[in-house]
Amino acid sequence: MVILAVDLGKVRTGLAVCDKTELIASPLGTIEERHTEKLIVKITEIVKERKAELIVVGLPKNMDGTEGESAENARSFAENLSVKCGVPFVMQDERGTTLTAHNFLNTTNTRGKKRKQIVDTVSAVIILEDYLSKKKNQTNISL
Repeated sequence: MVILAVDLGKVRTGLAVCDKTELIASPLGTIEERHTEKLIVKITEIVKERKAELIVVGLPKNMDGTEGESAENARSFAENLSVKCGVPFVMQDERGTTLTAHNFLNTTNTRGKKRKQIVDTVSAVIILEDYLSKKKNQTNISL
């Protein structure tokens, strides 16, 4: 199944996708858009273009596992996006993804403007990889 991952941000939103085999999460890029409705329209176009069958949206939980305002905003965004594009969504805990993305960019020596432009995309890839891993493990458990 083609799955699109979204790392929602206030300014930049990172996107990643996997193909029908669900083996590899690939970066799609970052959308710079502060207006939620415009962002939903842009992502809906990508969902249709990529023929995505599921959307995975990062859920920004607090480190203690509770959910705050950012999590509520992400859930609301995911629901609105799903209605607009007609594709179901799931929420994926994104705790630690930005830190992991920064660590990865440190090891690749990515700095400055380039780093700022791609950290959200790298985070979206990590969110998708985490979801795919969780899905695979649940499938293996039920066998």
